[in-house]
Amino acid sequence: MKTKKLILSGFFIACGIVLPMAFHMFSMGGSIFLPMHIPVLIAGYFLGPIYGAGVGIITPVLSGLLTGMPPLVPVMPIMAFELCGYGLVSGLVFSKTNKVYLSLIVAMIVGRLFAVAGAYVVALTLAPKINPIMYVVGGLTTAIPGMLIQLIFIPILIKLLMNNKEISKAIA
Repeated sequence: MKTKKLILSGFFIACGIVLPMAFHMFSMGGSIFLPMHIPVLIAGYFLGPIYGAGVGIITPVLSGLLTGMPPLVPVMPIMAFELCGYGLVSGLVFSKTNKVYLSLIVAMIVGRLFAVAGAYVVALTLAPKINPIMYVVGGLTTAIPGMLIQLIFIPILIKLLMNNKEISKAIA
């Protein structure tokens, strides 16, 4: 089971790097549509909280190093905190409740709280001029379309993937 989870983690990390690249290539606004968040949230559902959190941390770090997006300072460490929260909480809540929407909504809220913590750490260490609350509030207003996309498409994707016999067999 560990090997499957590691391979799937790599798959979700790769999706989290390639999907934003496609958005940027077509000037579709990665900070608006949040394409890196989608694979991380889905990873939490399928891999559980620990691997979901790992995918959430590794994805923005690798993407930042390989593509320059997100920018290494200050955005990448804040996103690593935020996406860690997404993967951790979507996996944790879903494993306890088996409710897709509840898991998603709680993960989106707690992930933003992780982003505040990340912004605070970045403000203390790397970029003292950042106001953690203003940074996250500003990001929230920009990201509303992406949040709506997540609320609509992630539950549909989760249901489709879970109902697919081949995928269910591969994950089990």
